[in-house]
Amino acid sequence: MTAAAEPTGPAGDFAGQGVVVTGAGRGIGAALARAFAAAGARVVVNDLDAAAAGAVAAECGGTAAPGDAASAEGVAALVDRARAALGEIDVWCANAGVAPVGGADASAGAWAAAWEVNVLAHVRAADLLLPRWLERGAGRFVSTVSAAGLLTMLGSAPYAVSKHGALAFAEWLAATYRHRGVRVHALCPQGVRTDMLTAAGAVGEALLAPTAMEPADVAAALLDALREDRFLVLPHAEVAEYYAVRATDPDRWLAGVNRLQQGLERSAAL
Repeated sequence: MTAAAEPTGPAGDFAGQGVVVTGAGRGIGAALARAFAAAGARVVVNDLDAAAAGAVAAECGGTAAPGDAASAEGVAALVDRARAALGEIDVWCANAGVAPVGGADASAGAWAAAWEVNVLAHVRAADLLLPRWLERGAGRFVSTVSAAGLLTMLGSAPYAVSKHGALAFAEWLAATYRHRGVRVHALCPQGVRTDMLTAAGAVGEALLAPTAMEPADVAAALLDALREDRFLVLPHAEVAEYYAVRATDPDRWLAGVNRLQQGLERSAAL
């Protein structure tokens, strides 16, 4: 089996590599597919929306593989389809995600969906990818975690909790397999101008929209992190500061976030 391609410069440092991006029909996923293709990779574009997957694949010269990237059957089918198209999978971007609203009162279905898509999809993909990666001594797993996995997300307990789970699994993969050639990257943007931000409503508008960046900028930050072999990818520099306060002074951090919550409640009452 062939090893992952060696870097050849910014415009072609992923030349020939086989890359799978889930949830790539729009938003961050589509930007990742375009960025990898521009860097020379062969890309498989996955999305539940077959038309969207096909459009992005056509745009970047990739292969469309529409379908479910979360269920055990869906992940297995996607891995098989990707291997048929690519031969080997060098990079897997577990990017598909859901952000149901609600707190402790969120429905059982909302909690189940967040767990399936935001966490178990990653676990299931890694289970199928690791044997070949460990045999060849090379492979990259990218988890789109979001800053919510480092901090929290007001208004969506299922999203915040499941994204913490995604980060924990990415950390575990890195700690367990780094010495065997498996590299792991946790992509943790804050606000990004996508449909998910729009769907966040007043919370997203108040907390995320002011500093929201374009998906292409997030994709560029990820590729830079892969080139530098960095685990934690923080497109928004301020997230590092928040994360440091959370770790060193959790009471101060929680008090600050609670003040944001109080402000949201006051705005909603007007």
